[in-house]
Amino acid sequence: MIDQATKAAQFRALHERPEPFLLPNPWDTGTARLLASLGFEALASTSLGVAAQNGNTGASARQILDNCRELCEATALPVNADLENCFADDPAEAAKTIELAVEAGVVGASIEDFSGDPQAPIYEFELAVDRVRAAVEVARGLPVAPVLTARAENLLHGVNDLDDTIRRLQAFEEAGADVLYAPGLRTLDEMRAVVSSVGKPVNVVMGFADPSITLEKLGEIGVRRVSIGGALARIALQSFMESARQMRAGRFGFVADLRPLPEIFGAFPRAD
Repeated sequence: MIDQATKAAQFRALHERPEPFLLPNPWDTGTARLLASLGFEALASTSLGVAAQNGNTGASARQILDNCRELCEATALPVNADLENCFADDPAEAAKTIELAVEAGVVGASIEDFSGDPQAPIYEFELAVDRVRAAVEVARGLPVAPVLTARAENLLHGVNDLDDTIRRLQAFEEAGADVLYAPGLRTLDEMRAVVSSVGKPVNVVMGFADPSITLEKLGEIGVRRVSIGGALARIALQSFMESARQMRAGRFGFVADLRPLPEIFGAFPRAD
């Protein structure tokens, strides 16, 4: 098995290429191995997938950290952790979650400015920056320093202010974040505006974007990393529900679309 330091170096190198790389989001050992079998170069966790796996609308810190460990052990690929707001408002407490995630085996981690409070969903600017600064300080002091992604969540939570989103990303960059990420960008023009305003690699999530945008187009405007968030988990759940509804109605047409078992199990190690 590849050691964590080597995975970290591989993950950093992916961000330095001239073309963007794809970062899909599995939610368990099986989906991680299936994605690895398709030739992806790195993986990222999805808190939505973890929540759904546990039959809830949200996931606890322990559930997410346990899932990170599971994904890291599933394949030899580098893993980036979706840590939401790092489960704390206080900068120092939030930064501890970065350390715990690295202990679980990840080589990338994110911290976001969504507070979880519906009355005030986005952290005040200075607090948001302090949280990133604390996470950077902890990350750089670890034996294996993770790639730290700072996320500006305005566009997902009713603050449709691209200028403020860019202002936050610029401040996160100045605070030392390695990657910048504004989920909710929908058009190439919005993405271009973000990429051109910062100097660090930008992650774009296609789960909310115009689906006609291709990887080639993203590369042309300077995007360096492309994820899908919880979209793979959502499409799996959608297929499950549609098939179950057919079955409940006494129809079984969905079985015609089943993939051959060797195609799926070929990605898994043989059982002892």
